Amino acid sequence: MSQQPAPAPARQPLDEHAADSVLAYAAAERAKTDVLASVLEDIAAHGYPAPESGVLWETARDAHLTRLADEQPRGA
Repeated sequence: MSQQPAPAPARQPLDEHAADSVLAYAAAERAKTDVLASVLEDIAAHGYPAPESGVLWETARDAHLTRLADEQPRGA
């Protein structure tokens, strides 16, 4: 067995539109991750929120489904 790492696969460059789309997706995912990290940091610093201060999952689900129904259709 060789100790050398496997060669990196060849890459094909993206056109400008595709690169912009990938960067926008990465930024959106990073923003979601930052929100999750801040929630977890808050829980670590202050403990879990009281159950009475939360929203029932059914209410959150229905609100989310309503938002999805109101959105414009997107292409794949």
